[in-house]
Amino acid sequence: MRFLFVFLCCISLQLQAQKPKKPTSSEIFEQIKSLNFLGTALYLAAHPDDENTAMISYLANEVHARTGYLSLTRGDGGQNLIGPEIRELLGVIRTQELLAARRTDGGEQRFTRANDFGYSKNPEETLTFWEQDEVLKDVVWAIRNFQPDIIINRFDHRSPGSTHGHHTLSAMLSVAAFDKVGDPNVFPEQLELTNTWQPKRLFFNTSWWFYGSREKFEAADKSNLVSVDVGSYYPAYGLSNTEISALSRSQHKSQGFGNTGTRGEQVEYLELLKGDLPANGNLFEGIDTSWNRVQGGAAIGVILMNVQKNYDFQNPSASLPQLIKAYDLITKLEDSYWRTLKTKQITEVIKACAGLYLEAATHTQTAIAQQNIVVSIEAINRSPFPIRLEQISLLPEEKEFKTAIDLDQNETFKTDLNINTGNAALTTAYWLTEEGSVGMYNVDDQKLIGLPETPRKFKAVFQLTMNDVSIPVTTELVYKYNDRVDGEVYEPFEIVPKASVAVKDPVIIFADAQPKIIQTDVTAFIDNLEASVALNVPADWKVSAPQKIQISQKGETKSLSFTVTPPKNASEGELQPELTINGERITDKVVKIDYDHIPLQTLVLPSQNKLVRLDIAKKGSYIGYIAGAGDVIPESLRQIGYQVAEIAPVEITAENLKNFDAVVMGVRAYNVVEELQYKQRILLNYVENGGTMVVQYNTARGFSFENLGPYPLHLSSDRVTDEFADVTILDPDAEILNYPNKITDKDFEGWVQERGLYFPDTYDEAYKPVLSIHDKNEDPSEGSLLISKYGKGHYIYTGLSFFRELPAGVSGAYRLFANMLSVGKNNEKIKQ
Repeated sequence: MRFLFVFLCCISLQLQAQKPKKPTSSEIFEQIKSLNFLGTALYLAAHPDDENTAMISYLANEVHARTGYLSLTRGDGGQNLIGPEIRELLGVIRTQELLAARRTDGGEQRFTRANDFGYSKNPEETLTFWEQDEVLKDVVWAIRNFQPDIIINRFDHRSPGSTHGHHTLSAMLSVAAFDKVGDPNVFPEQLELTNTWQPKRLFFNTSWWFYGSREKFEAADKSNLVSVDVGSYYPAYGLSNTEISALSRSQHKSQGFGNTGTRGEQVEYLELLKGDLPANGNLFEGIDTSWNRVQGGAAIGVILMNVQKNYDFQNPSASLPQLIKAYDLITKLEDSYWRTLKTKQITEVIKACAGLYLEAATHTQTAIAQQNIVVSIEAINRSPFPIRLEQISLLPEEKEFKTAIDLDQNETFKTDLNINTGNAALTTAYWLTEEGSVGMYNVDDQKLIGLPETPRKFKAVFQLTMNDVSIPVTTELVYKYNDRVDGEVYEPFEIVPKASVAVKDPVIIFADAQPKIIQTDVTAFIDNLEASVALNVPADWKVSAPQKIQISQKGETKSLSFTVTPPKNASEGELQPELTINGERITDKVVKIDYDHIPLQTLVLPSQNKLVRLDIAKKGSYIGYIAGAGDVIPESLRQIGYQVAEIAPVEITAENLKNFDAVVMGVRAYNVVEELQYKQRILLNYVENGGTMVVQYNTARGFSFENLGPYPLHLSSDRVTDEFADVTILDPDAEILNYPNKITDKDFEGWVQERGLYFPDTYDEAYKPVLSIHDKNEDPSEGSLLISKYGKGHYIYTGLSFFRELPAGVSGAYRLFANMLSVGKNNEKIKQ
């Protein structure tokens, strides 16, 4: 449902998606307007945060169109500014951030199975990972199901190589799909579950940026462009459309896209790609968006337009007789698309006009299969309109409870019902249940493809009678409790295994042949758990014997310690924790992602860890780390035996820095830590006095830090996205490549996602380049790893993607990073 801006009045609730919606009288009126508009728009791009939230909000709130955003990916390849989650878990976070954005701007959300594997420079490179026909199939599936009258692309399909390859390809696939969705011979297997559809218009949401400058855009021919002022003001919300857009954009917190609202005119330009050019900025011109477009809809339109004209803001329940009459007609429509959509919308309007509060809550956030649970029901009619609650059905058990009571005005009905969870499937993100490829998720169930999250199975259906019309209202089963600080809190109700077994570190590094104590955590989701715990390791590794564990209380976690001994030589393999309960084998872990701005996420995932026995040497032991934008390199360095102290900006003093053998700057530290502009001189003095400083990449856009290094250094957007790109060693004798580990071509094997990014393109001759790398058909870049002698110490700048390689357990990346930290510690003059 759209127009749900309750969070604006109670922002401390942090957009709890499970909290029952309580729209205001003004918001109800906007929902009624939406009932009277039968038009649909789909915005299409590649990633979370690519969407134009101002355009989506304008279409949803000003035009009142059903508006969707189709993001080809879930943003799994991005970076996380709010926590340690990367890859698939980051994709879960960004999915929820998109849903939070849509709850804010009034849109709906869809996806394809494409996996955001990281940056690519052109569509050709993207398609080495994405399966073109499969992603196109998903785009066609989304359009056929969403049935948009108009489609708007965020990017230009005619400009491959000028922007992210995912961006251009999203537009290319949209253009291709536009001509295919209406052809029954294209992906005919989809037609068992949906119908063909033909949108009327396809646009490209252009701007001056795509022309190179504002001056070029002003001078360009705009005869094929439609201009739309999206700066509308909505008295119902006390906000301009652009303010809502900023609030929506700001939900992308993991990417650091907090946005300040603006007010006043904001013109968006849409270039017509297919279809006829509309006039006067009316994107739906010539498209019947009234109830007349549906057979049998004319009578409904008359009723609902009368409801809109005569709506009483002081007494919304006065609209109920006419709304119920329209509801009855809508449920009898032959057109299944509009029948389903408008039945859902008008049910919410009827519920809101009656001030009807319906809730089904448990007192436990998790349950296992075949568990009996209590469901607390609350129903209250806060209007004078007569409503009868006939029965309550609990799904998926389909257990019916007869009630047959009148819901008198403002008198609460409460009861507790008992159900069994049955053979309910374990909770997880549906796209993570099967192993996919680097570029594609594997989803077998066609009906799930494109959905933003796994549909909830546990629901309560309140069967109501109003004016002799039967109206079922469905609510999801939620977990509800009272927090002493936050008050009433709602969280999703989840199905989990009897216990979770996990080893914390996804990659466990052995820097030598010495054994390590590996802590294994077991969390019980039942009372009085008794189990056996074992670690399974490859044949050339050794592990101590299985152990028994007892946990008396649900929710409690206990840890067991196992000794794992690596082989003498370099080796990689998989460690799998295993839990056995009365013969039942469990190898899953329950992962919870808990941030204030999104609902609590509970995932059941395979419990697997990578074992890596490195052939590595290192010098120095005490490393200072100044955190940047959410990387986990400190944990990786600790795994190979370094002591790592994470230094807060206030702790950057000359006296403190003396203690460290090397100081490392986290990724994007100079982009996100403002205090560094006041501390950089202290850091460079540390180098001058004999220290080693390693600076990891910073983004070039908008970068204005004057003294990033001891000598002039200019960052660019140069990057090498092919993780298999050849690496040329410029100076085989350089100490950084020889001490204490000999770095060879083999050390650049097995890298993931990319080689590196934002390499310096110009720099003082005091910096010596170490490596040369380039993508296919591009000039070599020598800025990926630079080293300079400064005073008695050494300064190193690197754009190599260590923040991805170390957590992935890439052996060569560890060896090279150890060499960087060891520079200057062999008592020999470094080769310049």
